[in-house]
This record gives sequence, structure tokens and C-alpha cells, in this order.
Amino acid sequence: MKFVPIPAGKFVMGSPPDESYRGSDENQYEVRISKPFYMQTTEVSQGQWKKVMGNNPSGFKDCGDDCPVESVSWEDAQKFISKLNQMEGTEKYRLPTEAEWEYACRAETKTPFFTGDCISTDQANYDGNYPAKNCPKGQYRGKTIKAGRVQPHAWGLYDMHGNVWEWVQDWYGDYPSNSVPDPKGPDEGQYRVLRGGSWNFNAWFLRSADRYWDYPDIRYFNNGFRVARDV
Repeated sequence: MKFVPIPAGKFVMGSPPDESYRGSDENQYEVRISKPFYMQTTEVSQGQWKKVMGNNPSGFKDCGDDCPVESVSWEDAQKFISKLNQMEGTEKYRLPTEAEWEYACRAETKTPFFTGDCISTDQANYDGNYPAKNCPKGQYRGKTIKAGRVQPHAWGLYDMHGNVWEWVQDWYGDYPSNSVPDPKGPDEGQYRVLRGGSWNFNAWFLRSADRYWDYPDIRYFNNGFRVARDV
């Protein structure tokens, strides 16, 4: 597993009122990430999952070991992380918080995607039949692709937009209305948050601010995750 350092800093989380396809749960507020952390450069791969867990739950096994593991729940991701920490004798590995994920995804950009107002299917794996507003159509692959096949963004992360939805640590809930340092979401809830869009979703679900959620025990062939690591 490869990681890149994500610096401490401030950003405005959520989306502006005039952003196309904006959700009602994306109200903007300032977030301070007080400590640097590491983010895995790619989504956890099938090969990495097999090495830690000894099995492969993925629906797209024919895609190969370098493709993201999918069909894993939030609870499955926690088991993987727990076992990984045990294997390496540490407690540093974890899921990123929702705020950390969006901060890392944006990499100091303020546009709907870190690529700007449009994102092509050469830049992300999604259903290119449904591009963002006023953007050209693209390819629909109908499956996951290998990690690192598209170009990374400025901070060195791949597939923050598309390929598979990524579980984050937080329960789903409303954002605060004022500036918050290192937000961790609600203390309890019914759903866990997913971010980033996936291979079979429209482009607007790939927006940096878009929020998706599901039950923590649910498994779908478009849900995966990537790991964060404390410094």
C-alpha cells in the first residue's frame, strides 16, 4: 500500500448554492484540518484485501488484483483495518473522516471536480453517457478499472472521483453551521457516509462535495474504500 502526505490546512467544505446538481445537505462551512495525515494513493485493491483477509468478496474478480476491492461493507472495511493494524503492530490505520476525504479530494480546488467544471472518462471511471452539465459525453466501461489507470491529482491521489464509492468513518448527518476544527460527524446514526462516485453512476455524483450514504452492513459491487494513516 502506498501513501502520500496530506498537509494540515483550512478549506471550505460543501458546495456553493449555484453549483449544478448540488444536494441540500452540502451547506458550506469552514473546516480546519489541524494535523497532517497520510492517505492511500489508491482504493484498497483486491490483492491487498486478499493478503490481509485471505479471501476476495469482489464481484469483478476477473478485473484482477490491481482493481479495487468492492462488495464490502463499512463493517468489512473496519475488520480489514483492524487486522492490518494487528499485522503491523500499530493503531495508525483507519478510515478517513468525511472532512479529511473532501479536503484530500479537492487538493485546494474549489470547482465541482478537481479537474474543473467537467471531468472526462479519461480522467475518471463513471457512466460517460451522463456527463456533468454542458460537458461532453464519454465512455461507459460498465465495470471497475485498475488502480492508477487514470492520472492522479495534484496531491498524488488516484480515483478520488469514480471507480468505486469510498466508505469514510462518519455517520451521515447535517453539517455544522459554523467553522469547526477536525469534524468527525454525528456521534450516532443510521447510515455511514460514502464519497467519490463510482463506475456505474452519473458524473454529478463524482463531485467533490457530493454525499452518499448507506447502512454500515450493506455490500454492493460499487462500494469500496481507501485507508488513511496517522502520522
